[in-house]
Amino acid sequence: MSDHRAHARELAREAIARGDVTGWFERLYAESERDGFRISWVDLEPNPFLIAWLGRRPAAPTGRAIVVGCGYGDDAELLATAGLEVTAFDIAPTAIARCRARFPDSTVSYEVADVLDRAAGWSHAFDFVFEAYTVQVLPGEARAAAARSIGCLVAPGGTLLVVARSRAAEDPEGLMPWPLTRAELHEFAVPGLGLAKLEEVLEPGDPPVPRFVAEFRARN
Repeated sequence: MSDHRAHARELAREAIARGDVTGWFERLYAESERDGFRISWVDLEPNPFLIAWLGRRPAAPTGRAIVVGCGYGDDAELLATAGLEVTAFDIAPTAIARCRARFPDSTVSYEVADVLDRAAGWSHAFDFVFEAYTVQVLPGEARAAAARSIGCLVAPGGTLLVVARSRAAEDPEGLMPWPLTRAELHEFAVPGLGLAKLEEVLEPGDPPVPRFVAEFRARN
C-alpha cells in the first residue's frame, strides 16, 4: 500500500457514506497492525506542541488530565510523567490494546470511548484536556458536536489545549483531514470556557502546514 493517507481517506469516505463518521478508525488501526504499515498521524513520540506547552509552564501541572483520541499513547505517557493523573481514550479498541501493550506498567487509565458519546462521569472532570488532530478528521455536524463534547470535559479552572490544521474561512476545505476555521475552533468554547490564547503556526513542510494551537480556560 503506497499511499496510507489516501487509504485512510478512502476508508473515511466509505464509512461517512454509510452514515458512520467514526467507524473507519478501528478498521484503519486493525489493518495497520495486521499489515505493518504506519498510520500517517502516528509518530510514536509526544506531540511537539504539547511538549512546548509543558515547557512554558512555571510549575509542573497537577490534577486530572485526559487525552482525546490518544492513538498509541505517547501524549498520555508524557502527561503522566509530568505528574498528572491521566485518562486517555480512543474509539479504536486496537489502538487502546496497543497502548496497554506498549506501556504495561503505565499509570495511565486507557479506555475505549467515543468523543461523540463520552462517559457522563467525565463531564467537567479534568483539570487539563488535550486534543490534537481529532476533530479535523470528522465531517459536518460531527465536528461541532465533538468540539462541544471536548469542551465539556474541562473542570472549573481547568485548561483545554487544542492543536489542529487551520484554514481561512474563504479557503477550500481540501481533502481529509479538513482544517478548522476560526469559527469551528470557537465551537470548543462551551459556556464557562473561553479562548485564552491562540497561536497560528506555519509548520515547515512541502508545502508548509498552517496550524492552530489554542488554549482555552474555564472559569472557577
